[in-house]
Formats: sequence, structure tokens, C-alpha cells
Amino acid sequence: MVSMSKIATGNGHGENSPYFDGWKAYETNPFHPIDRPDGVIQMGLAENQLCFEFIKKWLMEHPEASLCTAEGVNRFKETALFQDYHGMPEFRQAVAKFMGKVRGDRVKFDPDRIVMSGGATGAHEMVAFCLADPGEALLVPTPYYPGFDRDLRWRTGVELVPVICESSHNFQITRTAMEAAYEKAQEANLKVKGLLITNPSNPLGTIMDRETLKSIVKFINEKNIHLIGDEIYAATVFKDPEFVSISEVIQEVECNHDLIHIVYSLSKDMGFPGFRVGIVYSYNDAVVNCARKMSSYGLVSSQTQHLIATMLNDDDFLHNFIMESKEQLFKRHKYFTWSLSQVGIGSLKSNGGLFIWMDLRKLLKEKTFDAEMDLWRVIINEVKLNVSPGSSFHCHEPGWFRVCFANMEDNTMEVALSRIRSFILKNNESIVPRKLCRRSSLKLSLSRSLSRRMDDFMSPAGIMSPHSPLPQSPLVRART
Repeated sequence: MVSMSKIATGNGHGENSPYFDGWKAYETNPFHPIDRPDGVIQMGLAENQLCFEFIKKWLMEHPEASLCTAEGVNRFKETALFQDYHGMPEFRQAVAKFMGKVRGDRVKFDPDRIVMSGGATGAHEMVAFCLADPGEALLVPTPYYPGFDRDLRWRTGVELVPVICESSHNFQITRTAMEAAYEKAQEANLKVKGLLITNPSNPLGTIMDRETLKSIVKFINEKNIHLIGDEIYAATVFKDPEFVSISEVIQEVECNHDLIHIVYSLSKDMGFPGFRVGIVYSYNDAVVNCARKMSSYGLVSSQTQHLIATMLNDDDFLHNFIMESKEQLFKRHKYFTWSLSQVGIGSLKSNGGLFIWMDLRKLLKEKTFDAEMDLWRVIINEVKLNVSPGSSFHCHEPGWFRVCFANMEDNTMEVALSRIRSFILKNNESIVPRKLCRRSSLKLSLSRSLSRRMDDFMSPAGIMSPHSPLPQSPLVRART
């Protein structure tokens, strides 16, 4: 057999992880309410499906956005022909405007600094190639998205050094933790080239406050290292406190703007992961120029650029979509976390993202990662839910799990919640609130309470306000 390269045959992709194993379990036996009612429900996919009916309505009213309609076909030829890697001017202008709107128009973005890429995956790799050589390092606060091990390391040869964040501080990043990680890298003879933060956080669903961001900017400025702000969940913040972008903070504190770079995408905020729209926005001219050349390997199709430009240049759509998305995420999150609380399951307090950071530490047989993996296997193989264990996110405390809640329709969510309730009642009644400690009374109470709360929500009064206590999702298709 002819040998292959070390990159091709190595494990740099990171597929040997329970995060990806859960996806494989789902793909082997996907849940379907009729065809596979006992299948695995996908709760490991951070996807926003809650506004598709809203988007579908706009598409029906604006057929010119598609090149494959009578209204749009006149743009077909010019769009189908060669487009250089700068991207269509109207596309870059529309994305820059959307980024500003998501941040409350408190900051403006220059369309000429917009560099497109094939999703956030390509954007992260592109930034890593620009900023660091093989063997150099980036600091990354834990827990962090498992895909970073692939996106930032696999082909670039860059090392990731964890900044340990603890549950006792709600996993918030501190100056002490950053300094400790920096010193650890130096002890390992690793040259630190930058710090990567994810705000809002994946997997926590939390945001960084202004003072924390200022502390981070001061840290990287003193160390003269780059700051990469992954802000792909910026528009998913559904309640106060409001999202603060690194682009705002650098206007308030003294720093070298050449060190600041933002990764953005439309995969999460708009729910378009299939369109592969990734963005690098850098305040460094050299990085913009280099990244633009590298973008040749992962451009956004001109047809997609045309659609996105048409959609995001509609000011009414832009405003209404952002409001609709926040409302739907707020309702779904509130109902999902309330339902879990009824059987004693808690989660980290959060106000953004498409997931919760679920606390199952009380269900561990012992406080070890082996025990976490044992529990995860039961949840995957017996409960038939694909949730992601904290260890796959490099969390340094066992017992935490990321659970996605926005990638399914209401009926599928109810099946998932029912499975969780049954599992808790069967295996560990000790964590159920005392007032509901008897199994029979608990089942009856939950049944009545859920029915009553859903009925309240379905009433017109429940739909009127984004502050209503429970969610109602639009008619969206489950991912099967």
C-alpha cells in the first residue's frame, strides 16, 4: 500500500472524541417520531432552527433573492461568472451592517476589512495560519468547543494551551488564570502568540462582561500577543445583560489594535450552517491582506453571497429577525431549563447560545472523568440522547454536559424531556426536590404542571411578550 502523509494518517482531526462519537450514534440510529420513535435524539448539534418559518415567509415575498426564479434570473449570468476572492461589495457591506446591528449599532464595521471563509471552521484556521507558526501556541479558556482542536491545530501545527476556568467562579476567565496558563506555556518552551476567547461561550451559553473584556485586552496588550474574539453566537443573547463585543471595548481602553481579530459566521446567529458563511474581521492590515489571499481555499459561493446580500440589506427584515430570534430562544431556553428543574437538574445560569451547560455531578458514582464517561454511555445507549460530556470540551471538572435545545421541534423536545424525567426517576430519586419525592406524586405533578404551563404558553397572552414564562417554537422541521 502506498504510504500517505502524516497529516492524513494522524489523529489531528480529533474524531476520537465522545463529542464526535455521539454524532455517530445519532447518525446510526436517528430519532423519527414515526419511523424511529426509539432512535437517538440529536442534542449535540448547536443549530438554530427556531426562525425558519419567519425566514421562509421573507423568501416567499422576495423571489428576486434567488437566481433560480423569474424575478432573479436576470442576475444569473453575472453571478455565475468568476468572482474574485474579495467577495461581492454588496455582500461585504450587508455583513458589516448585520454585525453592527447585532451589536446594537454601538460600533461600525468596515466592509473592506471583511474577509470571507468557508464557515467559522475555515475562518479560525485562516487566522491561526496568519498569526502563528507550527509549534507556537494559543491560550484558550476552558471549557471550549471541541472543534478548536481540529480547526486551529490539525493543519497549522499550532498548540493550544488551556486557561483553566472553574465552576466555583462560574467558569469566568480571570487574570490569575491567564497568567498561570501563560507561565505554563513558557515552562514548556512554547511561544504564546495569542489568546482565543469565545463570547458568547460555547459550551457555557454565558457572556463576558465589559470589565472582564477590558482585563483581557490589557493582558494581551501587556504580553504583546494577539486576541482572537470568536463572536459567532453574538445574536443569540436573548436576555440581559446585553452582549458586549471586543470591538466596543477596544474603543474604551488603550491597546494596539493590530492585535485584535474577530471571527464571525452566519451559521449560529441566522441558522445557516449549510451556507458556510464565515468571516474574519481584523484591525490589522497585514492580516486582512494575508487572510484574503488564503480565502481562495474556502470562498463563499456567489449565489449564497447574492442571497445573503439581498436579505441583510432589507432593514425591516434585519430588525424583525433579530427580535424574533431573541424571543424564540428566550422562550425555548426558559421552558427547557424549567422542565429540567422539576426533576432536580440544574444548569449554569446563561443568557445566550443554543445550549445549556447541564449539571449532572450528583449523578456520578464518583467524581472522576471515568464516571462521567460511564454516565454519558448510559445516556447515549439507553436514554438515547446525544448530549456532549464536559470532558470533550476540556472541562477540568467531571459531571457537566452540553445540551442543545434549539435544533428540534417542540414535539421532539418533549420526547427528550420525557426520557430525561424517566431516567432520573428510575436511577436517582435523591436529586428530585423533596416536595416531589414520591414517584407517583412526582409523575402526576409533572404531568399536570407541564400541561398547565404549556397551555398557558399557547394562549395569546403567553405569545405576546418575550418575557412570558414559557416558550413556543414556530413550525420547524426536526433534524432527522
